[in-house]
Amino acid sequence: MNVPYFQVDAFTDRAFAGNPAGVCLLDDVLLTDDQLRSVAAEINQSETAFLWPEQDGFRLRWFTPTVEVELCGHATLASANVLWQTGRIAPGTPIRFQTLSGELRATAGPGDWIELDFPARFGSRADLPEGLPKALGVRPVSAYFMHDRYLIEVTTEEEVRTMAPDFRALAQFDNTIVTARANPGSGFDFISRFFAPKSGIDEDPVTGSAHCCLATYWSDRLGKTDFLAYQASQRGGILKVSLQGERVKLAGRAVTLIEGMLRLPAN
Repeated sequence: MNVPYFQVDAFTDRAFAGNPAGVCLLDDVLLTDDQLRSVAAEINQSETAFLWPEQDGFRLRWFTPTVEVELCGHATLASANVLWQTGRIAPGTPIRFQTLSGELRATAGPGDWIELDFPARFGSRADLPEGLPKALGVRPVSAYFMHDRYLIEVTTEEEVRTMAPDFRALAQFDNTIVTARANPGSGFDFISRFFAPKSGIDEDPVTGSAHCCLATYWSDRLGKTDFLAYQASQRGGILKVSLQGERVKLAGRAVTLIEGMLRLPAN
């Protein structure tokens, strides 16, 4: 069985930056869940997207090398980029994705930006589990639990950039966002990093789903709804973020780096 495969760097306008995602285009539901997990483990990107035509759009599922996830921004951005670039969807035509998080939409923005319509994530103050700050190597000034992950604010941008987590210790905790206000004059409103060793990803380079949480968190603190955000991983990535009630608009750019064919066994 031959499956068209693409590797796309998402939330960046240049190769070898942003967050790489695998995208597999299926003509139908041809693979079992075990096969999907095996392909994602073999590709070994932070997320691999599998999509096939359904209704008036596409069914979209995302897998890390170890688990299926409920929501993924960068692999959705990569999927939209591939559908438009390959002509499977006319360039600029809005795309609907049916997912574990409901219907998501991708639209072409100004220039080469792609805008995603995602659910906003809300949370409440939380006491952090004993050992989590030490595993991260940070001193929290605020902590929330938001949907399925912790969000920790620290004092400075430098603390976010220079933290060096103990990933073995971190693996026992839920996924965690660490964030701070960006330095004045940087052009960004806030910066962040995202850690998910429990899901098979020590640090995710650029995380759309994390910004569904960061949008609501920073809207309360900064008194605004539109942001320019930077995820300060080694690869780094830039997102435009807009909180619109119960939804978040995430915009980014993407670069297709690899195009080929996966030759999968029939069974």
